[in-house]
Amino acid sequence: MNFTCFSSDFAVVNWKGSSIVSIPLAVVENSMAKQEQRSNSTTFQSTSSSMTDQLMAENVMKQREPPCHVMDLRSDLYNITGDVRIHAKSSTVFIPFPEKINLSRGHNSWKIRPYARNKDLRAMNRVREWLVIPAVSDVQVPQCTQNHTIASILFSTGGYAGNHFHDFSDIIIPLYLTSRPFNGKVQFLISDNRSWWVTKFRAILQNLSYYPIIDIDQEEDVHCFPSIIMGLRRHGELDIDPSKSPYTIRDFKEFLRSTYSLKRRNAVRLRHGDTRKPRLLVISRKRTRSFTNSTNIAETAQSMGFEVIVAEADMHVARFAEIVNSCDVVMGIHGAGLTNVLFLPEGAVMIQVVPLGGVELVAKTYFGDPSKEMNIRYLEYKIGTKESTLIEHFPLDHVALKNPYSFHRCNLEAFKSAYLDKQNVTINVRRFKPTLLKALELLHE
Repeated sequence: MNFTCFSSDFAVVNWKGSSIVSIPLAVVENSMAKQEQRSNSTTFQSTSSSMTDQLMAENVMKQREPPCHVMDLRSDLYNITGDVRIHAKSSTVFIPFPEKINLSRGHNSWKIRPYARNKDLRAMNRVREWLVIPAVSDVQVPQCTQNHTIASILFSTGGYAGNHFHDFSDIIIPLYLTSRPFNGKVQFLISDNRSWWVTKFRAILQNLSYYPIIDIDQEEDVHCFPSIIMGLRRHGELDIDPSKSPYTIRDFKEFLRSTYSLKRRNAVRLRHGDTRKPRLLVISRKRTRSFTNSTNIAETAQSMGFEVIVAEADMHVARFAEIVNSCDVVMGIHGAGLTNVLFLPEGAVMIQVVPLGGVELVAKTYFGDPSKEMNIRYLEYKIGTKESTLIEHFPLDHVALKNPYSFHRCNLEAFKSAYLDKQNVTINVRRFKPTLLKALELLHE
């Protein structure tokens, strides 16, 4: 695998000459980690003395880091206990000074952008940077003007907040992982606050914390806490790794079901001769990657025994969550709307329609793999060239249709413009019918 360029969530690659044009950074990160492990192993076998020197250097650097600093491929956070003082005007958090930290010139403070996508420079450039300073004798520590007796969590709603997928993958699920152990007795401090974002997810935020949110960037006071977590834990895309947490993604789905008072825990189970009609939700989109023939799709599905609903997600999370939870099958074109799989009852079916552009691996990583962990049956329908509205812009033998990678040549803006922003889908219902039949089959006991 040759990595040729990176941007946002995707890395454009050349995979053994295939037409796959982009993969999630999560896949790249895992590959890099394995390559690094192999490299370290080779170094150890060939030059043990240099490895010893490296370990000593790393040990010195660790001594210069504050305690409870956790950094991995996806998230960066500080978990600090003691007399924590937050001076919002200067974006500074003053922390107790443990004697075991070996400070030296140039290593007397640390920086963090509290958003859980730390390898994505485009996202992180939209996140306010905070300074962490140990309270040593030559540091002027501000006096507390507001004292709190509970723990605090500082996180950002910058980055890609506003995209429904990133809202959950980068913020909501990581916030659940980080705050759930406090059982509501924790104060949320939001940096880069967007009032509409808080309104959209108010029910979730109130179910994770008993206390009013503090828009920390706007505070004149010096807030003091007995402990603080700066940043959020993120395991992957719409994912919770049970080996790293007492919680699972199914626990999170149950949390959502409780938060929004969703009625259905399990999808319908059909028996031979059952006259019940499973409900199919067709997720529509108004701007891009939309179905141009939703009516035709609905009529075909109805003729096969489905009750069909066509709806588009919006800012009213509770309303759409109730619609999704009432359904047994959901289908939609690859995009943020499929994040609503989180509200489906267990045993339901998700059909992801994969458009042209080489997003197969992205589709699998973002929605295919996570759905299986949620106990959602996953089906994928990869459209044919003639089902894409791109044929209205390019002849059938054009490189944009035959080899997307060669077409955009690592120009991510060209990729986004052609395949994400300008492409709609006209489903060939005859070709699509077997996928709907498979969904029905999966709903039978």
